[in-house]
Amino acid sequence: MSEQITPIRSTTQRFTEIVDIQNDIVLFSDGSSAAILTVSAVNFSLLSQQEQEAMIYAYAGVLNSLSFPIQLIIRSQHKDIRAYLKLLEDQEAVQKNPKLQKSIHGYRNFIAATVKEKEVLDKKFYLVIPFSALELGVSPSVFFGNKKKGLPYKKSHIYERALAILTPKIDNLTRLLAKVGLRAKQLNGEQIAQLYFSFYNPDISPPLIQINKNTEENTILNMGGTKNT
Repeated sequence: MSEQITPIRSTTQRFTEIVDIQNDIVLFSDGSSAAILTVSAVNFSLLSQQEQEAMIYAYAGVLNSLSFPIQLIIRSQHKDIRAYLKLLEDQEAVQKNPKLQKSIHGYRNFIAATVKEKEVLDKKFYLVIPFSALELGVSPSVFFGNKKKGLPYKKSHIYERALAILTPKIDNLTRLLAKVGLRAKQLNGEQIAQLYFSFYNPDISPPLIQINKNTEENTILNMGGTKNT
């Protein structure tokens, strides 16, 4: 008699060690957390040499003035213009002027050929401000490890402490970047969940994700797996 095979059950959420997202902060299984900022870009190549040198000097000043660690993420993705090409195709179909219809057709073919040949990339820039579990205070589970799985403190305590530490850092970094001409904005809970979803599902458009802000229930949409309960 053959032995019964027990299926392997796991989730991408467990793999990423994400416990929850609340108050626009992502919480990890070891008690650490992080806030994520999206930052605007500057077309550096279009600046004059003096402007480039001034930008480099100002950016170095921002980094040297920081009293806390940050993580810089640069994400490059192939530009998806299928929706734009479909829009042009629809406009071409309803256009009654033959000359305009021909112009739209030529422009649509030009855009499609350019993207196909030159691999147009969409770059996005993020800054991650971490909150270490050590900043929660003295706890045997933090310093010596906890044999039992779970957070070292209650979620409410961790989020309260993380907000107190991360909020002034976010404000400080946002002001420093503004002096360099860069706009920084903190991602909200839904945007963070969509960002993590796209990391692990690059070929799938992120679904509409809603974060429950009124409870401490785990409301993260699982990124390709079943939900932990």
